[in-house]
Amino acid sequence: MEYLWLFLSFFLVAALYASAGFGGGSSYLALLALSGLPTGAIRPIALVCNLVVTGGSSVAYARAGVTPWRRALPLVVASMPAAFLGGRVQLPRQQYLLMLGGLLLLAAVLMLWQRSEAADAEAIGRRRGAGAVAVGIGTIVGFVSGVAGIGGGIFLSPILFLSRWDGARAIAATTSLFIVLNSVAGLAGQFSVGVALDVSLTLLLTVAVAGGGYLGTHLTLHRFPPAVIRKVAALLILLVGLRLVWSNWVF
Repeated sequence: MEYLWLFLSFFLVAALYASAGFGGGSSYLALLALSGLPTGAIRPIALVCNLVVTGGSSVAYARAGVTPWRRALPLVVASMPAAFLGGRVQLPRQQYLLMLGGLLLLAAVLMLWQRSEAADAEAIGRRRGAGAVAVGIGTIVGFVSGVAGIGGGIFLSPILFLSRWDGARAIAATTSLFIVLNSVAGLAGQFSVGVALDVSLTLLLTVAVAGGGYLGTHLTLHRFPPAVIRKVAALLILLVGLRLVWSNWVF
């Protein structure tokens, strides 16, 4: 019963974030920080929950035929070594949470201030040199995500939407795959420096996010229009970022 509120919160977060192709790692980190757990303990839990949510989502998107494998692979392959190195970086708790909050605010603003999904003819994935651009984006986002302890979907998704990389569902599928592989790499980086995992709490919370993630993915594929996916995700990210900045700002 001590962690009942966490269980319910993780279920709701997973459902909402999975509807945009995200794992929910940023909000998991915020919720775990509110629970009083040390920074070293919350990052691996968030990444494992990311894996559970986006692993199932990635399979669902692949089966539905919406994953653009050829253009997604350069992004995710380039990001993994960078996420591993980022996962090895350990910051003091207050600096870490303030940095995370600032990054989330930036991501939310970018998602809210983006152009319509129409006029996709000039998508970045179809331009000359797109492979090199994808490798650069994957490397930068991967490293920042590794330091933050999240899968990186909240950073990657705004970039893809703003560049009109593809349609909303294809971006959600690519983001989901990106989070899966970056979460694995980030976890490997954290464990390489001796970070421990609370197994009992992690198992409890993975049950919650598995159910929520399934619900969110179903809504994405069958219910939510693309515009709703973007706006819901952006508002969630904005609220979490404001909460972290407000709680950790040194006046």
